Amino acid sequence: MFVLSSCAFITSDDQQYNKLGRTVEVVKEGEKYTLYRNGKPYFIKGAAGYEHFDKVAAYGGNSIRVWHTEDAQRILDEAHEQGLTVMLGLWMEREREGFNYYDKEDVAAQKERLRQEVLKYKDHPALLMWVVGNELYAEGSNVKVWDAVNGVAEMIHDIDPNHPTTTTVMNVPKQVVNLIKRRCPAIDILSINSFGALNDLPAEIRETNWSGPYVIAEFGGRGYWETYTTWWYAPIEQTSSEKAAFARERYEKTVLADPDRCLGAYAFIWGYKYETTPTWFSIMTETGEETELAQVMREIWSGKRDFNRAPHIAYLSLKDIFPTDQVYLQPGELSSAAVFTTDPDGDSLQVQWELLPETVSEDGNAIKEQKPDAIPDAIQKTNGKNVTLKAPQRDGAYRLYAYVYDGQGNVATANFPFYVKAGNTFSSALDFY
Repeated sequence: MFVLSSCAFITSDDQQYNKLGRTVEVVKEGEKYTLYRNGKPYFIKGAAGYEHFDKVAAYGGNSIRVWHTEDAQRILDEAHEQGLTVMLGLWMEREREGFNYYDKEDVAAQKERLRQEVLKYKDHPALLMWVVGNELYAEGSNVKVWDAVNGVAEMIHDIDPNHPTTTTVMNVPKQVVNLIKRRCPAIDILSINSFGALNDLPAEIRETNWSGPYVIAEFGGRGYWETYTTWWYAPIEQTSSEKAAFARERYEKTVLADPDRCLGAYAFIWGYKYETTPTWFSIMTETGEETELAQVMREIWSGKRDFNRAPHIAYLSLKDIFPTDQVYLQPGELSSAAVFTTDPDGDSLQVQWELLPETVSEDGNAIKEQKPDAIPDAIQKTNGKNVTLKAPQRDGAYRLYAYVYDGQGNVATANFPFYVKAGNTFSSALDFY
């Protein structure tokens, strides 16, 4: 057996390994990598998020992933109370946010800031590993960022030999992964955020120079950057039911299919987050109702299905057509929408409707953080799974949301983007501008 320690291989048998006394370690046995915690194999069954830790534990999960050390003491303490570990992020500034990795003084100051965070939390019993930065190469080109990452990882190994280091990339950018392999020898594990591309990840990682273990640090439904869009560039979101099936398939084809190198995965995001829409990545609602994806993870983690199931949505239509049909409405126009939904347990279903303006900035990038106010008086009449919608008077892009509740703490979600513009029928994307 070989113990992977600070990216060096140390020959050791089981007795020698136990003498090392490390809390968390990556062990290579033949061609297989295994994460050990307190001397026992530890496969990550994780959730990425800041809330509902009790549900992670109750459903058979064992770990939490967070992106920074804000509120870290509370997170570590609550995770420990639930018997969970924490993949704790050390936030490093990114070039796209204005940080200059040629500036030696700023790089040194950042490293010292992170050193203090490591000293503060390194002995917490819930700590699993350190995440050195998140997608640091995004919209950047300075390869010296990886020298800084390696410097932080070396610092961690010096003061905390008990926990491995990792850094994250989005999907498997071959050139970036090869840079990490070459310039970051102190990184023990590669962490990958991947959604739609998760399907081909095991093969893609083997086409890079990275030969070590990896963790899926974020996964779920298809991302808004990898889906079809309308003519006005509104991404078309999967229903909550489609996301659940989508994520399950990719988890099985990647995490479960690559036991030699994949150390586990974190579902994103465990809880609620407004990013492009209030439902895109939210595995739960603001008030805690669970979607099918939460229940998929419960089944994967625990192997059980003996619980009340969330409603299932087949589709949402507006004017008897679908989002890909490029729906437009005249200001003030009345139209009908319907959600086609069932409940696997036969529970009585209630549908709540909401109309929100599309949130995009002038440069076309999605605004990710704040939910806009609902359009008043847009929902004219509801009748079970049907609604009469009054289009807003103001031209622009909007999105109709359906929330289907079963009264048992579960929800299904779907939404429909459309465009309001006075005038004639549109024939192409150019007609919207």
